[in-house]
Amino acid sequence: MNKNIRDKSLSIPKNVKALGVVSFLNDTASEMIYPLLPIFLVNVLGAGPEVLGVIEGVAETTASFLKLFSGWLSDKLRKRKFLVVIGYSLAALARPLVAITRYWWQVAVIRFTDRLGKGIRTSPRDALISHSTPDAIKGKAFGFHRAMDHTGAIAGPIVAMVLLKFGMSLRTLFLWALLPGMITVIILLIFVKEKEHIPVSKGVNFRFSILSKNFKVYLFIIILFTLGNSTDAFLILKAKDIGVSIAMIPLLWVALHFVKMATSMPGGIWSDKIGRRKVIIIGWSVYALIYLGFGFSSVVWHIWLLFALYGIYFGLTEGVEKAFVSDLVVPEFHGTAFGFYHLAVGISAFPSSVIFGFIWQKFGSPAAFCYGSGLAALSALLLFTIVNESRNSK
Repeated sequence: MNKNIRDKSLSIPKNVKALGVVSFLNDTASEMIYPLLPIFLVNVLGAGPEVLGVIEGVAETTASFLKLFSGWLSDKLRKRKFLVVIGYSLAALARPLVAITRYWWQVAVIRFTDRLGKGIRTSPRDALISHSTPDAIKGKAFGFHRAMDHTGAIAGPIVAMVLLKFGMSLRTLFLWALLPGMITVIILLIFVKEKEHIPVSKGVNFRFSILSKNFKVYLFIIILFTLGNSTDAFLILKAKDIGVSIAMIPLLWVALHFVKMATSMPGGIWSDKIGRRKVIIIGWSVYALIYLGFGFSSVVWHIWLLFALYGIYFGLTEGVEKAFVSDLVVPEFHGTAFGFYHLAVGISAFPSSVIFGFIWQKFGSPAAFCYGSGLAALSALLLFTIVNESRNSK
């Protein structure tokens, strides 16, 4: 009996499984479009690398401010699900509209709307995962969710590649992304349950001061790392410059996400055993080495190898960084804490992508990738020296 109780407590909760399926379908829809968007912007709409950086930076930064507000609101109302449903619905309806664009600024508006949906849903969803999961397996749960997300990111490009091979146009392909997006909303409404008994604080205020000094230092280092972590769209442009064909770009994206999928749960489980900080430091160190490789790559096989290895960084950090947020903050402030975490990423995303695009434009891609690698190495060093793994550290 005790063994059965223990085994049940270590299994992935139903809510997390349902949210995993939601992420799988949502990313299937998103990744039918996103890997091809840089090529669509450059080859079809005539935009340049600097425009790509501005679009991605503005979109992600705006979403991150909303993640802060929606996280705080979910704490205040002690409700998560309705914000998650609104966010996924908005994204599902907006994304396919890329098919009817004629100018790059129209893509920017649609991308902005898509990211609004992400901003509304992300922090409440992460808090819902946290409250649905026992402390002992939070790394595993967040890793599972990321693995499902990346599985969708594999399915999307495969669908795109097959349809393109059979002669479908980019615009028609983008329209088909509506279908999995709408199924996502149906699953949310039926299978995801609002968690009861969310802890009540004596007043959830929209203040940074409610969070510990240790958590604030962690956020500062996240900002520093993200300043060197520009949009992956630049990796696609690098692949194209080296000689990877447009038709093979979706398959390259699949390879990346396959590694992400395969390493996300092991990375999360590993963090449950040895600690979040150690795993994040290893992941950031991998990132620094991979970006150096991208900077000095010169033949196609370099790109294929680097994209595959790049997925290891995600497996070691994406879910683990979120589990670390949950570790460092008391449960009644989880929504707000996830909001500040995503804001820290977002306020760095815009300058990161713009700076990276500028360096690429003026000094070439090797300089831009060395910039990203250097900040990653510095961030890993700071995380090792000044952040504790204690919720109560002041």
